[in-house]
Formats: sequence, C-alpha cells, structure tokens
Amino acid sequence: MSKIDVHGMVADGFEAVRDEFAAVVAEEDGESGAQLATYVHGRKVVDLWAGDEVSADTLTGVYSSTKGAAALVAALLVQDGVLALDQAVAHSWPEFAAAGKDRITLRDVLTHRSGVIGVEGGLTADELADDQVIAARLSGQRPFWRPGSAYGYGGFVAFAIVGEVVRRATGRSLQDIFEERVREPYALDLYLGLPEALEGRYRDVLPGLADADELAAFWASVPGPHSLLGVAYGLNSTPPLDQVAFANTRRVRALGQASAGGVGNARGLAGMYAAAVFGVDGRAPLLKPDTLGEFAQLHSAGADLIRGGQGSYTLGFEAKGLRYPFLSANAFGHNGSAGSESFADPVSGIAFGYTRRRFSFNWSYPEHDRLAAAVHHAATPS
Repeated sequence: MSKIDVHGMVADGFEAVRDEFAAVVAEEDGESGAQLATYVHGRKVVDLWAGDEVSADTLTGVYSSTKGAAALVAALLVQDGVLALDQAVAHSWPEFAAAGKDRITLRDVLTHRSGVIGVEGGLTADELADDQVIAARLSGQRPFWRPGSAYGYGGFVAFAIVGEVVRRATGRSLQDIFEERVREPYALDLYLGLPEALEGRYRDVLPGLADADELAAFWASVPGPHSLLGVAYGLNSTPPLDQVAFANTRRVRALGQASAGGVGNARGLAGMYAAAVFGVDGRAPLLKPDTLGEFAQLHSAGADLIRGGQGSYTLGFEAKGLRYPFLSANAFGHNGSAGSESFADPVSGIAFGYTRRRFSFNWSYPEHDRLAAAVHHAATPS
C-alpha cells in the first residue's frame, strides 16, 4: 500500500474518518484522487482530499449523483404546489401520451416505475447530452414494461422526463431553477451546466483499472446491448455509449443534463443535502417536514429490472437506509457511476458527499460502505 498525502480537516471526534479515507485512497489508486465532505446537523465536520491533481475545489463528473440535485428541484416545486406527483405527465406534456404512456404519472417516473428507460435504436452520446432532445425522442417511445407493474432504473433518461414536465409547468429549465434556488444561494460546487469560466477546475474522469482476464470475465457477464440494461445505459446505440468519455465532453458539462451530466465535488454534494434537510449557516432547511417525509419514503424495493438487488428508491432518490443498514430507514441520496456517493440521514443528521475520479471497471465501490460507516460511527458515538 503506497503512502498518500491527505489534506483538509476533520472536527474533534472524526479523526477515524480521516484514517479510513487515507486507507481508501491508498488502496483505490490514490494517484487519481478522491474527496470526502460531511456535515452533521448543518455543521461541516469533514473536508478531505487526496491524490494527484486533486485539490479542495477540484470538480469532476458526478454522473447519477446529479439525480439527487434534480430530485431536489422536483421536491421544491411539489412543495410550492407547482407540480403534482400523481398527475399524469401528459397533462402538461400531451405528446408524451403516445404509445401507451397516457397514465404515467410524475411519481411513476421519479420511482423508476414508468417503463420508459430509453429508446429503440438507442440515443447517441450527442443526443444524451441534451434533456430536450432526449425528451423529444422519448415522447413517441412505448414503455419497455407495463407502467406501474415493475420498476427499473432509467440511468440516462429518467430526469429528462422530469425536466420536460418542469419546463412545461414553469417555462424554465430544471437546470435554471437548481441554479437559482439551490446552487447559487449556498455557493455550492455542484453544477447542472458548468460555466466555461470554471473549466480550469475540471479534471477528467479516468477509466477503471483491470487486467485482461478481469475485463474479459466482466464483459462476459454483461447483458447484451438490446437487453433492458443495454437500453437503460445507452449500449443499444451505434456506437455504444462510452461512459468515461461522456462526462469528459464539454457539451455534456455545459448542458448539465439532469440524469447524469452534473459536475461537482464532495463539498458540493454534502452541502446540498445539508441545506436541503438540516439547514446551514442559520438558515432553515429547503425542504419542509411534509415534503421531506414524502420524498424520503421508500417507494420501490425488491428486484430492480435493470440493476437487480442494487436498486431501491424513494421519490427521485436512492433509499440509502436499505443500502447502509446502520443509517435510519428514511436516509436517502444518490451515487454515480464513477464512484461518487451522497446522502442525507434525517435521524443522525449526516449529510455526506464523496467523489473519486477513477471508475471501477465493474462499477463496484466497496469504499462507500467503509467511509459511510466511519462517518456514522463518529457522528453517533455510543
């Protein structure tokens, strides 16, 4: 295990979190870098970073951790009475009713129960960069299963549907509302549309490391391009979507598509959940108790048609209380393909953000369990 310099701070009582983070970055190719930030009841208690070319404010692609930011916008608009969870998507977007989608509700989309996970023939990387283009392609697509009968993760397209509902209801983009109501007021380093002026702080996501035998065994186990997983992850396009290249494309970062196009760092992710659930700097939480209770409530559990046992969802978020049993039942958040993780636990007061620059070749990130457990243990001493 190589020695990796860890920078930053931890509050008293959180020294073991620093030790665990140091061990993780040393074992997980520390040269590529990682960041970890945590708030407890609105107070920052962990702010760490390590690795070559990684500083406190380095930005990188957070992939599906973006969905947490988009879901927060949906929650705020539901709280305002602008969106209704059980209203059909087609109420505000009539074209979406085509091909058996007339009864799909916003709640169905947010809980991955719509069956609309992609399009036959695939979406190119250029199309997947733009939520409005995705929405136009999805409007005529028949669901891949009967809506409401099962659930499956729409990795790259689900929040394009949410975004189109937001646009039709408000006349504004989901990205603009996030900027105005969440990112800018709290000065968060989490962007759904990275300004060109900040490009110098972006560092590319790196491909996973594996030997030839490991890669061969992995790809032999991956379903085909026209399977449900293939459709959901853009493998049915020509050429198949390259996830590593996706976030490293300026067009993707500039548009900040709401399912996987966000750019940020650990501070930004943790700060967003702290502001949403607990409040920071003396301000009230963004989400009122009733809104928080509904969006943190478990909606879809059991067998995810796309992700298998990995998928359990609240409204728009992953159910982190099932992912990490030491958290409370209504903990929620979202991770991302390159290894980011973020969540809030309303009971323990934890708001957690973690980013790394290198993919795991098989999308496995066991350090999430170790870091989340270390943070929880420090935040809830016996």
